Amino acid sequence: MGALRPYHALRAALCYAAALGGLCFGGDKPQAAWGEEGRRYATDEEVVANIDRRLRESWAAHGVKPSPAATDGEWLRRVFLDVVGRIPTVAELDELVAKKSRAKRAELVDRLLGEEYAAEYAANWATIWTNLLIGRTGGRDRQSLTSREGMFEYLESSMLGNKPYDALVRELVTATGGTRPGMDDYNGAVNFLVEKLDEGGVQAAAKTAQIFLGMSVQCTQCHNHPFNEHRQNQFWELNAFFRQARVETLEMAGDDQPRQARLVDADFAGEGKSLERDARREIFLEMRDGKLVDRDQGELYSAPIFYELRNGQLQVAYPAFVDGTRLADKFADRGPEYGNSGRLEHVHRRRELARLILDSPAVEAAAVNRLWAHFFGHGFTKPVDDMGSHNPASHPELLQELAAEFRKSGFDYKRLMRWIVLSEAYALSSKLAAGNAEDDPAQGRPPLFSRFYVRQMQPEQLYDSLLAATEADAGLKKAERDAMKRQWLAQFTVDLANDEGGEATTFNGSIPQSLMMMNGELVRRACRADGGAFLARIAGDERLSNREKIHYLYRAALARLPGRDEARVCDELLAKRYGDVAGTLQDVWWALLNSGEFILVH
Repeated sequence: MGALRPYHALRAALCYAAALGGLCFGGDKPQAAWGEEGRRYATDEEVVANIDRRLRESWAAHGVKPSPAATDGEWLRRVFLDVVGRIPTVAELDELVAKKSRAKRAELVDRLLGEEYAAEYAANWATIWTNLLIGRTGGRDRQSLTSREGMFEYLESSMLGNKPYDALVRELVTATGGTRPGMDDYNGAVNFLVEKLDEGGVQAAAKTAQIFLGMSVQCTQCHNHPFNEHRQNQFWELNAFFRQARVETLEMAGDDQPRQARLVDADFAGEGKSLERDARREIFLEMRDGKLVDRDQGELYSAPIFYELRNGQLQVAYPAFVDGTRLADKFADRGPEYGNSGRLEHVHRRRELARLILDSPAVEAAAVNRLWAHFFGHGFTKPVDDMGSHNPASHPELLQELAAEFRKSGFDYKRLMRWIVLSEAYALSSKLAAGNAEDDPAQGRPPLFSRFYVRQMQPEQLYDSLLAATEADAGLKKAERDAMKRQWLAQFTVDLANDEGGEATTFNGSIPQSLMMMNGELVRRACRADGGAFLARIAGDERLSNREKIHYLYRAALARLPGRDEARVCDELLAKRYGDVAGTLQDVWWALLNSGEFILVH
């Protein structure tokens, strides 16, 4: 790559021209069905039409006009990135552009969600959900109880089978078994909770509410939320559902072995029993054979937890869902304390929690909001996991209607994706139009979705796109490929080590990251022009003219042809390099991969 260094002016010109030329920054379709109560379910076309209608009504109400439609190349690039996690190849681009059918985009979406791309789809969405459930750093330390491999494997299998979303939620909330593949009782789903059950399961309650209900309740473990309706008692009543779960760690032969653990169900006797005896002694005493006796060892006992108010006052909590539904009420016909039992033979608290979550309309609304944000860069609320009356949705009717259709579809995740990516809004250009300059959620305004919002690729998308465009991992063994990817991704994640178990992805286009991209091993391999490398094959292809070779690189990196200024710069470079085609292609390719446009979803 040393030969590239004299051409800084070229690189700057290409990157600038790329920005000018490309961006203006400033399976079978399900048919109608009938429900059990004679209610007709909407077809995909009807759901998409309703999305379009609702958004057009919103544009009219706000006096904005949408941007023009995206080109085939723009739309194809974004849908590949969003659905399978990489940019399209030149062959995939050419195939779509060549088709004249009006249904060609719908046909491509069906292919992306079907058998042809099943492995890539499953790997992409398993990665997305692994990052969501355990974070990018979760399970990477050999001493971690969490198995990242186990979490990913479970999710990948679920995505391959298009497991209904409600089944996924149920399994993640109620799972028991071993964390790592190869264990006799291996169940990868347990990795969601296995390291969230320490400290009384505070993280288990917080993350379950955040991910599956769209509720931000972390701070209410200490006090009522100052800005919304969430209360401290609700947090601890939710937390009580997790008290029958235990984590068992297994002794390993050597320090270099990854730790193994299993999540098991166990009876919960309650905490601070002596405290409760003082306050509610009558619960623990009963008449037997004419004598007042302790009933701890009897058939039924109450299993409370305790939490402290800011004033130091101690409060008791029993399992109750966030909507106020108490297990004691549900099982009241079996006795006033039956629903508060900590014995599994009486009440399996996590299973009851899963039922309550899946009966709640919040679960489908949270799923729709999160998936919409994935495809548009912004959800109906900001943040997506803090929904409620305190944070009203930008399009409440559309959110409610999509959520209802998602539930009626049987929680079909792929079908929900299909509705979103075939909408008019998803097919709009990212270029600002004269009539929608005010539609700018980056400035704190509610999103109107009158244009496609430019956003940066996720690190995994960038890595896989570099490989798709360049085959930079060709010739490496699987272990070497995996190690290269882990090392590359690790550069962008920082564990925040806060009480929310948070982390930050520092993939922000900073100068150090730009230098890393320009000079890193992955880009160096991607820009090789020797042997059987990608660039060497293009340079040596006698069927292509030099201009066509330049065009090929633009299509491979940006899914478009070079603009007029870009083409002129490339022609001038070819002339200055006296016909050194390989060297010229190497410079152009390096500049494209390091351009702002390459790392953007637009």
